Amino acid sequence: MKDAIKPATIVITPRDRYSSLAQCIVDLYEYTDESLFDLIVLNLGYPQKDWDAGIRELADRDNYRVFDYGSIIPMAAMDQVRKEIQTPYAVFMDNDSRALPGWLPPLIASANSTQAAVVYPVTLERSGVDAGADVRTHLWTTELRVVDVEKTPFLIEHKTFRRALPEDLPAESAESQAFELHCVMFNTEVLKTLELPRMTIREHLDIGLQIRSRGLKLLVEPSSHIVFDNLGTRANLSDLKYFNLRWNTHITEQSSRLFEKRWGYSFYSEKSIYNWARRRRRFLIMRWLYLPIPVANFLDKIVSAIQRRVRPIWDPLDDPDGNSRPLYDGKSDSVPKQLNHSLQ
Repeated sequence: MKDAIKPATIVITPRDRYSSLAQCIVDLYEYTDESLFDLIVLNLGYPQKDWDAGIRELADRDNYRVFDYGSIIPMAAMDQVRKEIQTPYAVFMDNDSRALPGWLPPLIASANSTQAAVVYPVTLERSGVDAGADVRTHLWTTELRVVDVEKTPFLIEHKTFRRALPEDLPAESAESQAFELHCVMFNTEVLKTLELPRMTIREHLDIGLQIRSRGLKLLVEPSSHIVFDNLGTRANLSDLKYFNLRWNTHITEQSSRLFEKRWGYSFYSEKSIYNWARRRRRFLIMRWLYLPIPVANFLDKIVSAIQRRVRPIWDPLDDPDGNSRPLYDGKSDSVPKQLNHSLQ
């Protein structure tokens, strides 16, 4: 008798760093019923020590597979691995994300009842790069907005309930216009038909636009929570290798131009994102040097303030959010037309 197909395949992949794979696997099995999922672990150039530590945690498991794709960007890995997924749903989880009790069943139930193309959990973050509560909201829903600068439209990614306490969030599921890849569940059939462009930034927004253009649903499910480590755990020096693969200036600028070619919009915050990446890189190094989080954040603020004075970041509007308008105005014909289907 053939084994019953499980509801989901969970794919663990690095996105910003290599370290913490082992802990991701430990928490996943502790808080997730194995009857609900098969596991795929992607080796995207892990240092041997980190990889071996992760694989040791799978020694007594029989529901996992490993694929070694070499040192490639996360979007390229997603593109390759999706053909290996046969379950109804595909969950992508970054290796610095942590499962919490009861996180998976609500995602599956929500997708079953709504036929949504994408359902994602409330994404929480632990205190790290930014000061604040020990655990607060990283992502609830995303609204895409447009602001004009000298008659040129720029896109803004507006995150609702950003850094709110978990107990202050709405209790009902809500439609969103995008997601983040810390943890997200796709309908596998939809996933296999998406265009996955070679991007290291804006890729989640690109997919959100594709889903909206097809009239499909994208939901956040408040009964499900995961938490990601906002670089608070001490970094290994080798983490910079993968961080720099994703966040080097060449590929991030290429990603922005590709998004612009595909959808016709530049981003108001593009220069700020490049500065954000520089700050994260600096924070990684300071944490590797064992500087406490408050000290690392304090030093980063000083250096960033000096850099902004020497080289100001382009930000011509006093209140870009307040001057913006929704990208989608609620009408069926308001979906942006995709201008180009190039993936490179």
